[in-house]
Amino acid sequence: MNSVLKSRKIVNSFTPILRPKMVRCITNKIEDVDTHTGQKWDSDDYRLARFALAPKQVNPNWAVNLIAEVPPKEVTERVVWCDGGSGPEGHPRVYINVDKPGNHACGYCGLRFVKKDHH
Repeated sequence: MNSVLKSRKIVNSFTPILRPKMVRCITNKIEDVDTHTGQKWDSDDYRLARFALAPKQVNPNWAVNLIAEVPPKEVTERVVWCDGGSGPEGHPRVYINVDKPGNHACGYCGLRFVKKDHH
C-alpha cells in the first residue's frame, strides 16, 4: 500500500518538460521559392510564416527535369515494355506502341522510347 501511495505522489508531482519557444516571424519580407508544383506566394502572404530556425526548403532537383536529361532509348520493335527498373525500384510493366514517329514516354516513370528506322 505504501508503494502505491508513493507512486501516486510521484505522478502528482510530475512537472512538465520545458521546451524553448520558437518565434514565428511574418514581418520579414522573404522572396518565396517555387516548389515542384509551381506554388509561389507573395512576400506578405501569411502562408510564408515559418519558424525562425526552419526556413522553407525546396529541392532544386525536380523529377521532371532529371528524367528529361535521360536520352530516349532507341528500339527496333513496334511494341516495347517499361517496368521502371528491377524489383521494388520499378513500377508495373506497361506496353508502349512506338509505331508513330517521335518520342513515346512511359506513363509511370517518364522514360522515353523512339523507334529506330531501318531503311
